[in-house]
Amino acid sequence: MGTLNWNELFPGRWSAVIFISYMALFVNQGIIVTWSQNDKKYEYNTITVVLMTEVLKLIVSIIFYCRENTILQLFKEIQKYKDVLILYMVPAFLYCLYNNLAFINLAAFDPTTYYLLLQLRVVMTGIVFQVIFKKYLSTMQWISLLLLTLGCMIKHLNVNIKEPFSLPNFYLGINTFYIFIQTMCSCLAGVYNEYLLKRQGADINIFVQNVFMYIDSILCNIVVLAAHGSLLQTFDSAGPSIFLQPKVILIIINNTAIGIITSFFLKNLNSILKNFASALELIFTAILSWILFGIPIYINTVLAIAIVSYSVLLYSRNPVQNAHPEVREINTDMKESVPLSKKIQTV
Repeated sequence: MGTLNWNELFPGRWSAVIFISYMALFVNQGIIVTWSQNDKKYEYNTITVVLMTEVLKLIVSIIFYCRENTILQLFKEIQKYKDVLILYMVPAFLYCLYNNLAFINLAAFDPTTYYLLLQLRVVMTGIVFQVIFKKYLSTMQWISLLLLTLGCMIKHLNVNIKEPFSLPNFYLGINTFYIFIQTMCSCLAGVYNEYLLKRQGADINIFVQNVFMYIDSILCNIVVLAAHGSLLQTFDSAGPSIFLQPKVILIIINNTAIGIITSFFLKNLNSILKNFASALELIFTAILSWILFGIPIYINTVLAIAIVSYSVLLYSRNPVQNAHPEVREINTDMKESVPLSKKIQTV
């Protein structure tokens, strides 16, 4: 199996920090969104919340870019790489669906179940990763992915003591379909976004790429709002329904941080490790959901988390490596990208 190699698992100086931050922010997301519900319903327009989150992400990305550059330079970058801006419309649309479905599915499932169901994306991500990056997963990597999927399935075994041999309950219905769509969006958007970061946009400032993503995301969410109803009426009620609710403000801020940290994650690590970060969230989400909301932890939940945790350990001994020398890592000030090949030469 090999020994645990932390330098391979977290190749950059900031890799471990990015990994932990990503995991913590996603745990917060499930908890805060559940906390904001009133009897499984939202007293605010969730589509507007997603749109305002994308607007804030765009503002933050512009601010970070302007720390070392000017607005004029940003416009020149947009003009120069307008073809990449168009390419970002694909992951932007997928993330738009993902973010809006997250509210729907968190209203139907408790946070632990929700995150366990989302882990089914790992096998799909493995397949797509192979196709796009032409880097085939090893046998041990596939075993770890399949164990992760098995753990998710065990979570839905019926633990009714009176009917110990009853069939598993997989929540068949419209919400299962929504989870499937959200899973597909996450899988395709994550790998495609990584492809843009490391291939098409390898030489583009990461905050410029974020600007591309969020401009496209704003456009997609405006289309969703228009399709959902009257766009003007939605914004007429945005103030009292959103900005006067501290819980909603926390959701917007937390999701903004998730968007920024995800771009760093995909730039420095990869989509497969991203899924395992999500898997580790399960342990913390289950505990916090039990403490804060009284959601019980059954034996199948413990078993599922144990299997998922083992699959994470198995993967950590056989991590997927970034395959190309142009893959970059963020320097200590997180202001610019340094080619990994140059860093190796200087160490």
